[in-house]
Amino acid sequence: MAPSVTGAPACEVTTLAALSRKPGAWDALVARAAAPTPDYARRVLEAHRDHGLAPADLPCLAVRSGPDLLALLPFRIGRGPLGLGRIARPFASPYLTVTAPLVAAGPEGAPALAALVAGMRGLGHAWWWPLLPVDGSALLAALDRDGWGRAEVSDFLRPVLDRRPSHDAFLTAHPHKGRLKDLRRRRRRLDEAGAVTVEAVGPDGDLAGAVAAFLTLESRGWKGRAGTALACRPETEGFAKTLFRAGDGPVTARADLLRLDGRVVAASLALVCGGTATLLKTAYDEDLRALAPGVLLEAEIVRVLHETRFAERLDSATLASAVLDDLYPERVRIGEIVVSPPGGPAADRLAARARQQHAAKAWLKERLVRFRGR
Repeated sequence: MAPSVTGAPACEVTTLAALSRKPGAWDALVARAAAPTPDYARRVLEAHRDHGLAPADLPCLAVRSGPDLLALLPFRIGRGPLGLGRIARPFASPYLTVTAPLVAAGPEGAPALAALVAGMRGLGHAWWWPLLPVDGSALLAALDRDGWGRAEVSDFLRPVLDRRPSHDAFLTAHPHKGRLKDLRRRRRRLDEAGAVTVEAVGPDGDLAGAVAAFLTLESRGWKGRAGTALACRPETEGFAKTLFRAGDGPVTARADLLRLDGRVVAASLALVCGGTATLLKTAYDEDLRALAPGVLLEAEIVRVLHETRFAERLDSATLASAVLDDLYPERVRIGEIVVSPPGGPAADRLAARARQQHAAKAWLKERLVRFRGR
């Protein structure tokens, strides 16, 4: 898999460090991607690298045509489900929301995707793929054309919200009027508790201060007590400060803060890319749980979306969200799949082993919870 010298798209295995040496080509791909997401953008992967969450030599499949980067897929190779052979996986972390490759839009997209699939096949492994938007996936269609077998392990529906012409139009057409009524009731109760203000912080605002407020709020809650809040470890605290820093480019950061008498009682951190705001992290004051400040902030973000038009879509970025199910009307199906190249192991068998591994982990987790509860 060598880079092209004729201008035709060709795939190579490179590294995160090598990609960082040509930041312009990487940013250009994100800006013109057919389905742009922040997940494999330079801003996000370099933040992973800088804070020990990804190695500098992380392997990546890169499709190039001359100096142009046309497709990108970071990956790892490791043990398959239940130890079944070696398998490739797209790079994932707790801070990534999808693992779809970046592929250029327009007439370059189809040949770039074909070259990427050829590069995947050249690695000689089946792939175990989490967090892939599956409906209408150009990647899955390209794999089908190349003769790969595939099977789905599991899926879930992620709430998203597409911006309407106005906030009033959103409210009028909303399918869950009872939910909206409940939000109005909770907002009245919060207003009775003190002066409520909402602050939207964009790339030109005090993002550092907003991130600090978020980290403090999150660390005071159950995640802080469990040791999983971002501020509990220097590497994840630094990661958050780097990821949501001020700056320009195809991925920008924003924060939304809900204050009660000047005190931050809910905070949301997001990345905006290609018209979608991905709401990566949310925290709220758990002492005010009965007033639902976190949910009220989500409703305020919807209002601000329509009033300022800072994005075309809100992505909840959740694995599953009972909180946002009744607020965000649209859904994106996110799947976990296995795909196997021609002549490779049966995809159905790999998927069955993956489901067995998930079941074993869930059983072990339940037993540990019961043991600790004694």
